[in-house]
Amino acid sequence: MKLCFYFQVHQPMRLNKLSILDFCKNGDLKQMYFNERKNREILLRVAEKCYLPTNRLMLELISKYDIKFALSLTGVFIEQCQEYAPGVLDSFNALAETGNVEFIDETYYHSLASLYKDKSEFIEQIKKHAKIIKRLFNQKTITFRNTELIYSNEIAGIAESLGYKTILAEGINLGWRSPNYVYRPRGCSKIKLLLRNYMLSDDVSFRFSAHAWNGYPLTADKYASWLSHCTGDVINIFMDYETFGEHQWKETGIFEFLRHLPAEIKKHNLEFATPEEIEMPPAGEYDAPNVVSWADLERDTSAWLGNDMQKSCFNEMEKLGALIKQKNDKKLLHIWRLLQTTDHIYYISTKKMGDEEVHKYFAEHQSPYEAFINYMNIIQHLKGSL
Repeated sequence: MKLCFYFQVHQPMRLNKLSILDFCKNGDLKQMYFNERKNREILLRVAEKCYLPTNRLMLELISKYDIKFALSLTGVFIEQCQEYAPGVLDSFNALAETGNVEFIDETYYHSLASLYKDKSEFIEQIKKHAKIIKRLFNQKTITFRNTELIYSNEIAGIAESLGYKTILAEGINLGWRSPNYVYRPRGCSKIKLLLRNYMLSDDVSFRFSAHAWNGYPLTADKYASWLSHCTGDVINIFMDYETFGEHQWKETGIFEFLRHLPAEIKKHNLEFATPEEIEMPPAGEYDAPNVVSWADLERDTSAWLGNDMQKSCFNEMEKLGALIKQKNDKKLLHIWRLLQTTDHIYYISTKKMGDEEVHKYFAEHQSPYEAFINYMNIIQHLKGSL
């Protein structure tokens, strides 16, 4: 059986918390809206805790066990690395040079552009992302994953029309079927679909250090045994790269788990493969007339569009795009696109119970209402600047 690991790498550009006086000042809009000090501070911290040690370990594991996996780096993350931590990009390039790591496309700005009525912005961001991956890592990408694994039949069709051979999605709404097979998106004839095994993925990314979980402690041999007992053709383990050292701290044992995992996997004759290397014929058709994602318990778009505040922000951003593109100003266009990053609207969620804890973990504000006011004020200021 094939084993396909994919990791998402992303850091948003955090916003300044602006007052009325701030909006009265004249100056560079990017410097006004985005908190450069905090963005540098967070990126450098996560680089030391996650990106650099994980990349070093991955290089060791490639050399020792010939492991293979896939990565997607958002354009927003890449820009911050270029400005604050170029050595981090060098470490990712070292992974690319091994030939064992496939780089995957997504929206450059980690945006919700796929949900706009006009899909041209979505397509532009995909093409922009493909260009920077080609330039930095010398890979022509053939696999696509949308922001937060947002997926539908329509999105799969767009990816196929752009020439992608593979698309990734969350493994839900399968009925009696398993995510451990290749599927064909409904309405498509060429592109293949890989579905995330969310139970086995979340065992590492969310539950690894949960003492109350009946699987704790999760050791490499235990996890490899779970993988070996799966049926199907391919097990797709997708998670945030920040799982290693940031979401799950070094003290939890996450790096030792990762260090020993390949040897345990090899004992069970599981074979590492990148998405482009998954060549089995589709086991069936996957129909997603409604949008799904990997976010929250609902696995839909409610993480970003679950309340009226979020919908208002989303609608204002969508309408603002048409006005900005009329200006033909590349700097304004870039600022508008940076504001599309899903994190800004994610902070405005008012969900309760289990999802609330996850949203609070990433929150940049005291409350979703504060996040809404700040974000909407920036949107309206940008609109007034045109």
